[in-house]
Amino acid sequence: MKKEMIIPLVLSLAFTIQHVTCQDTFSIVAVDVQTGEVGSAGASCVDLFQTNLSDDDFLGELIPNVGAINTQAYYSAVNQNNATNRMLAGDTPDQIIQWLVANDVSSQPEYRQYGIAAIVDNGPSTAAHTGASTDNYKGHVAGPNYSIQGNILLGQEVLDNMETQFLNEEGDLACKLMAALQGANMVGADTRCSSNGTSSLFAFVKVSQPTDPFGIPSFRVSVRTHENAQIEPIDSLQTKFNLIRDCSLLNVPETPNFEKLFFAYPNPSKDKLTIENKTKEAFDLYLIDNLGKQIHRERLNGKIVIDVSRLGTGIYFLKITNEGRTFVKKIIIE
Repeated sequence: MKKEMIIPLVLSLAFTIQHVTCQDTFSIVAVDVQTGEVGSAGASCVDLFQTNLSDDDFLGELIPNVGAINTQAYYSAVNQNNATNRMLAGDTPDQIIQWLVANDVSSQPEYRQYGIAAIVDNGPSTAAHTGASTDNYKGHVAGPNYSIQGNILLGQEVLDNMETQFLNEEGDLACKLMAALQGANMVGADTRCSSNGTSSLFAFVKVSQPTDPFGIPSFRVSVRTHENAQIEPIDSLQTKFNLIRDCSLLNVPETPNFEKLFFAYPNPSKDKLTIENKTKEAFDLYLIDNLGKQIHRERLNGKIVIDVSRLGTGIYFLKITNEGRTFVKKIIIE
């Protein structure tokens, strides 16, 4: 487990072996019950080059196929580890929050902030805690499958914009988390960065698939910048993000009434994906992953079966074309 790190609310950074001064400001956790993905994203006005932290995404803990926990405001690795252990023991997000408040490592839950999202009984569950002594502006917004929280904020608009962008993004979980961070892409979102002309100094997005090992998420991208560099980390993060994820493809709308012409089942699928053409015409069928890579191509005239057991979990697309007509169906592979 990680060594204890107590991170108080100051911008000036000084640390010893046991303590790192750092403060985490706005973040989001979310789960996708269809794909089993769990994810975390966040940003803050802290120069991580001046700390002994090697990971830019330290505030988020992902438990594959279970849930995500963000620990911030006077960050304590002990509290974070305790929250992880409670989630592994089967506690719900609400139960984890209650336990953390009652068992804070230094008996100061009023200084802590948490966001937790989990898959419970095949459905989403969330909870959040914002301590009364956390620096203003502070607050959290929780939805069915996400929790957004922040402190030292410009105002409520930071949280509201993050929520709006998250909900409006039609891509996969990584795309939705990146969109949420873009919702906070405003000068002084973390008010300490107003003089730097940026929202923050570091930012990250990470997502674990159900089969990922603990501590090794299959999707992770992060950026850290120096204080006074006046480089917007969320923009830099978006550039790196776009190199490995094409959210525009995931925004392609599905064809209305697809099922009137074709069957694609089961969806979600684990082993075999069957596609039936109910028309008397022949079509070209393509199976495309979420990066735009063609996984499979076949002539569709009747019924075909595709072995998807060797493909990674996530969102894929069926593209069926014939003489200028195109039909699109989103497919989930578990």
